[in-house]
Amino acid sequence: MSLNVVELIQKGGIFFDVNGKNPKDVYKKVTGLMNLPDYITPKALCEGLCEREDFMSTAVGNGIALPHCRMPILKDSNGEQVSIVFLSKPINMSAPDNLPVSIMFIILSKNQKDHLEILSQLFEVLKDTEVKKLLNQRASKEEILEALKKIKSE
Repeated sequence: MSLNVVELIQKGGIFFDVNGKNPKDVYKKVTGLMNLPDYITPKALCEGLCEREDFMSTAVGNGIALPHCRMPILKDSNGEQVSIVFLSKPINMSAPDNLPVSIMFIILSKNQKDHLEILSQLFEVLKDTEVKKLLNQRASKEEILEALKKIKSE
């Protein structure tokens, strides 16, 4: 099965105005909103995300972070998803460019191979000027998904 980042985002959801003073606060809130497989609790996912963040920041620059667990917690590919999280206020996550993070793409993958494929697709779509503009404007879920679909069909 080929991974499709647009489908993974549709599955994971787009969340607006998530509050938090730090990554842990944000993870606590957003994991409770995500549509997780039955065998993963929001608490377990939050702990996995925090553990990874404690190891090394997932901030990549330009106000974006790519949180994920260090060890895959999914049993199969059915639970794979990407959630876009717009923070109500930017938070410091020690990004390489020192900019605070205001947008997160939380990645749930079943193994390292899928994780790398998802990252590759995310980096590809994040290069697109239209997508960057829509993300920075906090456009609607529909507008963001439409722009992503357009890129993936090119």
